Amino acid sequence: MNNYIGTRNESALHRSLKFRYVGTGGRTEEVVGDFIADGISESGELIEVQTGSFGPLVKKIKEFSTLGKVRIVHPIAVTKIIEVYELDGTFVHRRKSPKKGSIWSVFDALLYAPELPLTKNVVIEIVLADITEKRLKKGRSGRRRKETSIVNKELSAWHESILFKKKSDFQRFIPFKKGEEFTVSSLAKHAGINTLIARKALYVLTKMKVVKRIGKKRNAFIYCYP
Repeated sequence: MNNYIGTRNESALHRSLKFRYVGTGGRTEEVVGDFIADGISESGELIEVQTGSFGPLVKKIKEFSTLGKVRIVHPIAVTKIIEVYELDGTFVHRRKSPKKGSIWSVFDALLYAPELPLTKNVVIEIVLADITEKRLKKGRSGRRRKETSIVNKELSAWHESILFKKKSDFQRFIPFKKGEEFTVSSLAKHAGINTLIARKALYVLTKMKVVKRIGKKRNAFIYCYP
């Protein structure tokens, strides 16, 4: 177990992406203003790897953006493999999670920072990958099954990366013509996603002014692609 459980909170996934984007001539864990950047590439670009919500990044990224170019790298698990171990490191079992991420998962990260992509000098790069999640068993609690805790995440396979440099790059999420009206339900149907994801996407895209909310019909808000 010690070969993959480090002494720091940083996961192997975070570490591997950090070094990948910083490159051989870059530096990691650099103090920049009032914050610490995950890295600075050889070209001087500030690198921030964020595996969860972008909400906690807002203040940091806004300060970084006044100092130079910033790249937020966000991994999304297209396929997640879960490996479970006993406390002594004995391997128990391995299974594939039924949850599958996609490019639309970026709206989970942007939900509490919907206007972050509009920040000058900031680009967001989504990494679609297979990720292995390593867990330890905790022990029994009454009649409940043995619970587990996540101890590490690793990048298992790289599929592709998608770069968002400007507001118009987010137009790819709208499968409608300019001026055409639509709802959460119709977006979900046309895009092949569930309504929860569609609702999150439209909340973010409305805040970004990629789409516009123009009214309401019964219980459904009406949007258009201006």
